[in-house]
Amino acid sequence: QSSVRVLCGSNWSLVLQGQWMLEFYAPWCPACQQMEATWESFAKESERLGITVGKVDVTQEPGLSGRFFVTTLPTIYHANDGVFRRYRGSRTLEDLQGYILERKWEAVEPVAGWKSPSSIMMHGMAGLFHFSGWIRQIHNYLTGTLGVHVWVSYAIFILATLLIGLLLGL
Repeated sequence: QSSVRVLCGSNWSLVLQGQWMLEFYAPWCPACQQMEATWESFAKESERLGITVGKVDVTQEPGLSGRFFVTTLPTIYHANDGVFRRYRGSRTLEDLQGYILERKWEAVEPVAGWKSPSSIMMHGMAGLFHFSGWIRQIHNYLTGTLGVHVWVSYAIFILATLLIGLLLGL
């Protein structure tokens, strides 16, 4: 059984309390696959380190990856009572443990308030990522299930965008 806590859109706020290390990954990502065993080993040491180790699958949680503005994989964040810092160190077990034990995270500049995952700005970003996932599902339904040509699907979205713009403009 894994010691890594799986986070999603409904329980992500757990990282606002206590000390966490959080990995954003994708199952298809070679670097993420390479790091999986190290992350599991790190999680097994979490009780001794006084932290909780979590992970987020960006393919399943686009809103959460938007909230944290994840642009590369894997991305690791340290959170301490709602203060977030991006971990940019080596991805070895020893370096991850040293980051916590030696409190190296204190020397890292926290994520700016407006970019913080708990800010209103990033809440909006999460909504945009959810919306883009919804649009992709509609496109896949139109092209895959209904057999509509890809360019016809694009034309539908272009027309919908223009109509919404006209309605908002009026």
